[in-house]
Amino acid sequence: MTREPFTTPCAIKQHQLGALNQLITTIASSNQFYGSRLVKAGLDTGVQSLEEFCERMPFTLKMDLIDDQHSTPPYGTNLTYAIENYMRFCQTSGTTDQPMVCLDTPEDWQWMLDNWLVVLDAAGVHSSDRALFAFSFGPFLGFWTAFEAAAQKRVLCVPGGGMSSEARLRLIIDHEMTLLFCTPTYAIRLAEVARETGLDISRTRLKRIIVAGETGGSVTSTRRHIARLWPGADVFDHHGMTEVGPVSFQNLQHPGVLHVIESAYMAEIVDADNQQSVQPGQVGELVLTTLGRHGAPLLRYRTGDLVRQSTLDCSRLGRPEMALEGGILGRCDDMILVRGVNVYPSAVDHVIHKYDEIAEYQVEVHDGQGLTELQLLIEPQPQCQDVEDLCGRLSGELRNVFQLRVPVIAKDPGELPRFEMKAKRWIRIDRN
Repeated sequence: MTREPFTTPCAIKQHQLGALNQLITTIASSNQFYGSRLVKAGLDTGVQSLEEFCERMPFTLKMDLIDDQHSTPPYGTNLTYAIENYMRFCQTSGTTDQPMVCLDTPEDWQWMLDNWLVVLDAAGVHSSDRALFAFSFGPFLGFWTAFEAAAQKRVLCVPGGGMSSEARLRLIIDHEMTLLFCTPTYAIRLAEVARETGLDISRTRLKRIIVAGETGGSVTSTRRHIARLWPGADVFDHHGMTEVGPVSFQNLQHPGVLHVIESAYMAEIVDADNQQSVQPGQVGELVLTTLGRHGAPLLRYRTGDLVRQSTLDCSRLGRPEMALEGGILGRCDDMILVRGVNVYPSAVDHVIHKYDEIAEYQVEVHDGQGLTELQLLIEPQPQCQDVEDLCGRLSGELRNVFQLRVPVIAKDPGELPRFEMKAKRWIRIDRN
């Protein structure tokens, strides 16, 4: 069931307060993990305002949930109902921490599908579309909810799990797919395989590539790079997390902006160090409260995602929901301090994807003797005529952007790894 859109921020806050109190009423006495926290904060009977909730309710950290599942295996105590009420099992990828299990009731799962319906509506998806979902369909949330939401929208949904990249490309061509769901990295990889196998993707019916899982979907150079590789298709960004579900969707008129689905989430942005709220235009950590996931809720969950609330008002953006300028900028634990300079992977990605001559890259982070140094490995495209010149130009731009000397080393074709889901391009090397 698609939610009615809000017209003003005030209407959003009124809705959120009602949904928050309903959530508290549901979980205060039956959810062991949050029941004691609510009582200790004096919030077990509800709140008078969103501000009161933010002032008194402590944050939830991912390690809190992981430790809880370790101490009360296998699913922990953040369950509001008896285990037989849960019907969906998902697990975080474990990219930054140990994997964490997330269970959902039928009602909570449909709540997440409703969130994805908001995303699909914003992307202009219609029942006449044909969609390929190019992911492995493993236990991580991935595009599972997108697949089922699109099916509810009567889109022809094609699962691409367990297939080679070439087979997926042939599906896109032969079955005239209009939508592709994948990570930004994999959209680039598919285009590379098309070139290697002689498949012409310049005349596909693909009109939109809906991406998630990485920061690249809102990075201008990455978006343009993908658009050049897939003529006629534009990039639509979205972000979500297994722990909370689908969170945001792109503003079509402002491609670098993601809107939070505030009918489903109460969002805050706080300083990652002192946990105080930051002003629009300042970078901070996204904190989310799931207003409709009652079976395994998260209250003031520190996502680790770095965002910046736009300073543009609703009239200019055309929507009242919280707007994140540049989408997800990076993660708190991704930032690398190199000789006093903060370096985020998304910023390096932005530089690299200005160069169409680069097929793939990897960043080595060398730690040791009190210093951290970066080294960039690139794999030039086969048609690159002057590899030495490419390395020099790229090294020069990295120096201009970061005021750092970053050695750039060219590798042979096919030497660097390729990725289907989340790319792992940053490798730490201990020199001690």
